[in-house]
Amino acid sequence: MNKNQFYKAALVLSGISLIVTLVMIFNDSIASAGPFFITFLVALSIGFRGIPLLKGLAFTVFILGISATALYYPAPFIEINGFELAGLITPLIQLIMFGTGSSMGFKDFVELSKSPKSVIVGVIAHFLIMPSLGFLLAKANDFSPEISAGIILLGCSPTSVTASLFSYLAKANVALAITVTSLTTLLAPLLIPLLMKLFAGGFIEIDVLNMMWGMIKIVVLPIAAGLLINKLLSTRAQWLHAWMPFVSMFGVTLIVAIIMAAGRDSILNIGLMLLLVVLALNLLGYLLGYWAAKLCRLSERDARTIALVTGMQNAGLVSGIAKVMGKIATVGLASAICGPIMGLTASVLSSYWSGSPVKEDRKDNPEA
Repeated sequence: MNKNQFYKAALVLSGISLIVTLVMIFNDSIASAGPFFITFLVALSIGFRGIPLLKGLAFTVFILGISATALYYPAPFIEINGFELAGLITPLIQLIMFGTGSSMGFKDFVELSKSPKSVIVGVIAHFLIMPSLGFLLAKANDFSPEISAGIILLGCSPTSVTASLFSYLAKANVALAITVTSLTTLLAPLLIPLLMKLFAGGFIEIDVLNMMWGMIKIVVLPIAAGLLINKLLSTRAQWLHAWMPFVSMFGVTLIVAIIMAAGRDSILNIGLMLLLVVLALNLLGYLLGYWAAKLCRLSERDARTIALVTGMQNAGLVSGIAKVMGKIATVGLASAICGPIMGLTASVLSSYWSGSPVKEDRKDNPEA
């Protein structure tokens, strides 16, 4: 069986599993449909790998499959031989942040001097729009205080490290995406505790200094170590650059599964409403980020980039912060749901924009 036949077989298996799942749901046997529903999603993610237009959605669908697995069978993701898997979240986040640092060079920050207006707009839009949206959406819904705080925390988080990938797919400004992502991540230890005190102080008690120290441990130190390794090893670190994306994907997958399992009861009770709120946060972030850039008279290419870096949140980092706070099953819920949603919406948006080439000219780009 060659690769194409394997992908087609996966799609057939996915279709059969979906039909069985729907029949079981129709017969009120949804609790027993787990194996078939999980097979449907995992096989579909494999099948998507063989379809160029849908290949970018493969990892997102796989994450959905892992999420379904954790909801149906939470025990293996909560504890193994007396060891609580939640203890892995912080080191996994540190490993992902290390990978982020090792993929960057000090030269990346030179982009600051090349297009300062776009960078400043991107950073301000992200930390102004998203925390405000998180607060408004949390206030507008009747969630528990800790889940509401998790929505706000998600809004206060830095740009997702995958924003540069989707900027590339959308034919946007990748250098700008990398720079804004880097800056929002480096500013996060200072701004997140202050923004949380401002927006979430009415929901839960926020210890600003303790949160700052936690952010330094899980963001600043690992990124600094990655930058240092990249500087010292230079071309000898090619193996690291090749493997870290896979390590990061594994880390994100395991983090989502652990949080889904830990917050299973809450998700089953309020899952749909929380999903809609997180989806609204994500989509409004794209929309407002895009128009903020347009109002500042940035180019279409930069506007697309700022839309993505505004709407895409570092959900994995939020999970790490929730773990530091000791509230992974409540404050961490919004971030667990955000990962798959964000991957899906960013894939669709970047695919749409990739089919709409940007025509740059002096009128479109006042900075030219």
